[in-house]
Amino acid sequence: MTLDPGARCPCGTGETYGACCGRYHAGQTAPTAEALMRSRYSAFAVGDRDYLVATWHPSTRPAVLELDGRTQWRRLDVVRTEAGGPFDDRGVVEFEARYADDDGRGVLRETSRFVREGGRWFYLDAV
Repeated sequence: MTLDPGARCPCGTGETYGACCGRYHAGQTAPTAEALMRSRYSAFAVGDRDYLVATWHPSTRPAVLELDGRTQWRRLDVVRTEAGGPFDDRGVVEFEARYADDDGRGVLRETSRFVREGGRWFYLDAV
């Protein structure tokens, strides 16, 4: 699914997709761990598998990533962040992502770890 650059960004910042996560999906580097986490949530929402693979650290990236097209991501709430700023090399973002699928509605709660290498943030894993 492609999202109009003028549409509201799925990550919940209130910005347009083009001014928010769309620019990262188009190749701009996310400056913080939280920005990367938000852009990855938006990638799940729009089905951008390539972006998810590219921003997953090679040491933990799955060999195959299949997206479930039946899942509709509805809302993202960032609960807390720890480090992950533009001058950090590691960061943690805890979030709640609400979704709907064939079984109803649900909430994914996760504490994600991120690492910055070569000036780029990567999703490492969930703890």
